[in-house]
Amino acid sequence: MYGLVDCNNFYVSCERVFNPLLKTKPVIVLSNNDGCIIARSNEAKALGIPMGAPLHLYKELINKNKVFTYSSNYTLYGDMSSRVMTSLNFFVPDIEIYSIDEAFLSLEKINGVTVLDEMVEIRRLIYQWTGIPVSIGVGPTKTLAKLANKMAKKHSPNGVYILTISKHLDKILKDLSLEDIWGISKGWANRLKSIGINNPFELQQSDPRQIRSLISVVGERIVYELRGTPCLNLEGVTAKQSITVSRSFGNIINNKNDLKKALANYVARAAEKLRSQNSL
Repeated sequence: MYGLVDCNNFYVSCERVFNPLLKTKPVIVLSNNDGCIIARSNEAKALGIPMGAPLHLYKELINKNKVFTYSSNYTLYGDMSSRVMTSLNFFVPDIEIYSIDEAFLSLEKINGVTVLDEMVEIRRLIYQWTGIPVSIGVGPTKTLAKLANKMAKKHSPNGVYILTISKHLDKILKDLSLEDIWGISKGWANRLKSIGINNPFELQQSDPRQIRSLISVVGERIVYELRGTPCLNLEGVTAKQSITVSRSFGNIINNKNDLKKALANYVARAAEKLRSQNSL
């Protein structure tokens, strides 16, 4: 079995850790130059503020509803991500850090309690130790764990959802769109629809060899993964061959001293990243 831990509204949750008064308030986080909205609290989503929207288009709505607005702070988010991942390692030795706010877990070594009880307890302690709320999806493959995580966010009051190969899974797959499946792009979905495959259940029941010839070997693996046959193992974290630290300025910079200060900060941050992966 595999688990996928996903931090809820991660950037917003990080800001709330250091300002608890924001807990029930609408909050958004902006891109580097404060131009676009890149994270939203549930309260901000309920106001109809979309992801990736230019800030200026929603200024009136934001002001009217007293939405708290924050510039992105990637140093903070990176530090909070490390805390969450380190905490996960305390419970499960085999993890794959998939992104800044997601990690896959191997659950083969969990003994003595049910997987559900263990995941509920992990979720509780992650929040207690870091202040970051998470959702956890569990399935026999990474693809199904990813799908289970979506279900946990939408349908599980305890934030944990477990998918097994069953009639219940069949019903879920029939009700989803192809793009709801991890790895299926809009272009691939259109190709699948052209041969009469219109939902994930029909993809699960299809001939893997036909899917391989139509899209790629990745598509073939997705078919097997939807059937409960693991094709994707956990991947270890490898040292990056290059390090990038970049930001966009919110306005035109004409002062060399301002540029020097910014450059010094970016070099320091790049050095932190190098040290964290033992490359310096």
